[in-house]
Amino acid sequence: MKCILSVLFSLAVYTVTAQYGVIGIQEFRRQLATGKYQLLDVRTAGEYKQVHMSNALQADWTKQEEFAERVKYLDKNKPVLIYCASGGRSGQAGQWMVQQGFTKVDNLAGGMIAWKQAGLPTISEEGLPSMTMQEYKRIIQAAPVVLVDFGAEWCPPCKKMEPVLADLQNELKGKFMLVKVDGGKDTEVLQANKVSSLPVFVVYKNGKETFRGQGVLKKEELKARLQ
Repeated sequence: MKCILSVLFSLAVYTVTAQYGVIGIQEFRRQLATGKYQLLDVRTAGEYKQVHMSNALQADWTKQEEFAERVKYLDKNKPVLIYCASGGRSGQAGQWMVQQGFTKVDNLAGGMIAWKQAGLPTISEEGLPSMTMQEYKRIIQAAPVVLVDFGAEWCPPCKKMEPVLADLQNELKGKFMLVKVDGGKDTEVLQANKVSSLPVFVVYKNGKETFRGQGVLKKEELKARLQ
């Protein structure tokens, strides 16, 4: 019996570790080009803002609660390509994700450092113009009903809300104005509105806040607040 349990345990360990891998730049690029992978940057928001890969989602591995909250909106059955600065944090994050039920996670050896040294394309958000509070105050009074979306392209739960917002715009066409505040660069507006996590949705009616909700919300809840 002990022998059988030992074999089963060995197989279980092999199955888990087989789902996580460390791959080089060429294989990473090949997999990325297929379009079948989710791309995840596990560095801090500051590192991401300085430089990141195109279309990468972001979840800070050093903030365990935030990380768990964001990655739960990824598809566990769809392979994930993961990276950090040099491969250490992403290695820890990738193995944790496999333990949480992700079927396949591949970590970039050398991380962003190796990627940049290879001269591969990156994106930087530093230096981009940001919204001021003066602009924000003007915008929220530009229509009788305004829905402000505090989100970001790199935020998994924000991406989850995109089809919900699109449906609302179709169903309530002309009845409200959607305003997007970028969680990556509109720092002044986020701080003034005390937004510390994404996404956050705020409804204004005649310039006054009437509703605030955080996270992935149901369409019917938002719809009721907009009417």
